[in-house]
Amino acid sequence: MLLEVPVPLSLSSIPLVFLAGLLAMATVPAPAPPQIAPAEYAARRAALAAPIDSGVIVAFGGVEPVTFWPTFYQLPAFYYLTGFGEADAALVMVKRKGVVTATMFVPTRNAVQERWVGARTRVADLAARIGIPGREIAQLRGAIDSLAAGGLPFYIVPDVQTGDYVTEDSLTRGSRFLAQVRTANPWLVMHSLDTAVSRLRAKKSAAEIALLQKAVQISVRGHQEAMKAAAPGCGENEIQALLEGSFRRLGGDRPGYGSIVGSGPNATILHYMEDNRVMRDGELLLIDAAASFAHYSADVTRTFPVNGRFSPEQRDVYQIVRDAQEAFVRQIRPGAGYGVANDSGKAVVTKGLLRLGLIQSAAATIDPPAGMQCPAGGCWQGQLFAVHGFGGHGIGIEVHDPAQYYQGTHEFGVGDVFTVEPGLYVSPELLRSLPDTPKNRAMLAKVRPAVEKYQGIGVRIEDDYALTDAGLEWLSAGVPREIPEIEALMRQPAPELAGGGSCGRPRI
Repeated sequence: MLLEVPVPLSLSSIPLVFLAGLLAMATVPAPAPPQIAPAEYAARRAALAAPIDSGVIVAFGGVEPVTFWPTFYQLPAFYYLTGFGEADAALVMVKRKGVVTATMFVPTRNAVQERWVGARTRVADLAARIGIPGREIAQLRGAIDSLAAGGLPFYIVPDVQTGDYVTEDSLTRGSRFLAQVRTANPWLVMHSLDTAVSRLRAKKSAAEIALLQKAVQISVRGHQEAMKAAAPGCGENEIQALLEGSFRRLGGDRPGYGSIVGSGPNATILHYMEDNRVMRDGELLLIDAAASFAHYSADVTRTFPVNGRFSPEQRDVYQIVRDAQEAFVRQIRPGAGYGVANDSGKAVVTKGLLRLGLIQSAAATIDPPAGMQCPAGGCWQGQLFAVHGFGGHGIGIEVHDPAQYYQGTHEFGVGDVFTVEPGLYVSPELLRSLPDTPKNRAMLAKVRPAVEKYQGIGVRIEDDYALTDAGLEWLSAGVPREIPEIEALMRQPAPELAGGGSCGRPRI
């Protein structure tokens, strides 16, 4: 509510108490954003070195991009251990007789380079800034060769962008550098620390959870604006721009991953990222997009009708997905098994697919199409529509981050931060890819009417949760996911887009 005052106005006519209040409001600082203290990074490095008797730990950071796009962003494992966000750095830790020393090797930019791309942390300033003394990167090879000659084993933190592909690492800067070192020192023994770092990253600290909460809050605001903006005639690109503009304006580093804005048939493509189609009346829009804040990424998905009103068929599919999500979440507590929660979600989806006529029976199978991994007896028929699992994945520095329930007995634990994201996708193209076998022909004859009724409907609902000492926290609670709540929000006035106008309406 705005305060209206007559004009002209003299300061003498305003009570001093009121002026003092205005002054106090103007001088109250904004709350400091959450951050991770240098001591926590130091504790992570100590934990990584603890199981090692003696040895050399080497970790490479990301390299400066050859071009100016995409912009530089530090590698996840390196950032987790150092909190250092500049390019072309390397961390070397040496452990002897229980004593660990660490050195950060960094390049120095000259004055001319700094005029183009800015200054970077000087070697002499590293200890004060990140708690690790520094040396010039040009000295790294000599230091490594000297350590190799000393006979200590080497432990390597792979410099890959994502742990999903660590076993395929062969072309990174660190891999090439260490291959040269091994050639010069053929007796050298090297061990990977990828698994060790992943185990450390799986349990999130209070500081990490605070960063993820902030990333989720920013993401929620973007999804709210997208729901209000969507309309027939709107371009997927317009919604993408609105989302990502909101993320950056509200303090996010960048999108946490490629934004998925898929309307109509594109909603049935799990990782669709072209975002160029024009939305049509009567279709669904699936948005899987979120912000990264201080290197920590949220992951939120919502599906809603382009025109603001769910059709009966869309309601049918949507409610199955929403009920499956709730069934999964009800099982989550410390010590609970991921498999139990996943089975709860699957039971809801199985019952729903039977009710809609999309599968023959709860245990019915198909002869799979190429690319679908199945046991000897064939795949469960529901896998044609429930393409992925009924839970989700860990989130953190990577949008697919390690979680404790990935390990050992696959049980949830305090410190797990993760998504729950069931989905159903009715894609006639996938059914047409089935091999022509008697089993598949019988199945298609039975389910074809239901497939035609629900074809092109893709629904995914994804929320972020943290398991803390206080219990399970629903981090992404601010963006609607129940059908009446979604339709109510979409009735609100659409936001004006950058460049003027609102989505789906003519602009200059």
